[in-house]
Amino acid sequence: MADREAITPEPVSARTDARRHHDPEVRGFASDNYAGAHPEVLAALALANGGHQVAYGGDDYTGHLQHLVREHFGPKAEVYPVFNGTGANVVSLQAVTDRWGAVICAASAHINVDEGGAPERVGSLKLLTVDTPDGKLTPELIDRQAFGWEDEHRAMPQVVSVTQSTELGTLYTPDEIRAICDHAHERGMRVHLDGARIANAAAALDLPVRAFTTDAGVDILSFGGTKNGMLFGEAVIVLDPSGVRHMKHVRKLSMQLSSKMRFVSAQLEALLAGDLWLRSARHSNAMARRLADGVRTVDGVEILYPVQANGVFAKLPNDVSERLQKRYRFYFWDEAAGEVRWMCSFDTTEGDVDGFLAALREEMAK
Repeated sequence: MADREAITPEPVSARTDARRHHDPEVRGFASDNYAGAHPEVLAALALANGGHQVAYGGDDYTGHLQHLVREHFGPKAEVYPVFNGTGANVVSLQAVTDRWGAVICAASAHINVDEGGAPERVGSLKLLTVDTPDGKLTPELIDRQAFGWEDEHRAMPQVVSVTQSTELGTLYTPDEIRAICDHAHERGMRVHLDGARIANAAAALDLPVRAFTTDAGVDILSFGGTKNGMLFGEAVIVLDPSGVRHMKHVRKLSMQLSSKMRFVSAQLEALLAGDLWLRSARHSNAMARRLADGVRTVDGVEILYPVQANGVFAKLPNDVSERLQKRYRFYFWDEAAGEVRWMCSFDTTEGDVDGFLAALREEMAK
């Protein structure tokens, strides 16, 4: 018995020393999700802590967030904080579809390729995908799937989902989104916007966010924060409440209702109350442009799409990519084709970019 007691670990409750388990100087280009939380967001969380606040969204921070969202998106907007981007997308789409409804989206859309089938398995939605050359839908492309509303053998197209900025780092102009919204509405469909990187789009377009959402005719959107400096959390923003039913119930049923919602809302408030959301997005966009400019000087490396937000998509030999991945983290986009994706974040520095470019040149020279 004495021997057993001798090797019993110290109770966790007795440990008071916090330990860092990573090198904070190491940064890569795999994803803007790899970045930590912005110091101003952490400060907002600390400010929101302490004392008791009403749970499940009845707190003062969520109440104030509602006013902020209306300042950005218009007087009818309603905000529903959620835990994550997949949750925001699934809740949004469920709120504007019937059980027999389907969603038209680009084949490259996040809801189709990166959410583990959540729209289908959790949301019970059929995705009707369309191949696009640049990640962007058009009215003509939408019409490849927009038919068969009276055919009981086919899932009914009820929503068009666009992504801004797209999975390929490209941007819709306000006119392009307005054309999609007009086209969809004429056919009785609603429009959802996946805005996981909506701040990068607003920063790149240098326009108020409502210019390519509310004013363009978007009905509901997912507002991203995690990729732009939040610790966790996103939001569903309803722009046209007349066409959205039972949002509170859908959010709860989808396991996206936070009991301590003030800690999601306080982060969103930190982004939106001032210019932090745009400041961070402008910086990550600028780092992507710096990276792209440098890559263009490296023989044998091809940039695949216009660099309009905070991502650079490139093609280079796989053996070079594999060696480079040992020095900097990043992902293959299409390994068979030799395509990779490099993402910049709010905390990417010029030194990070220049160091990566130097490593790329060295590996290409081998």
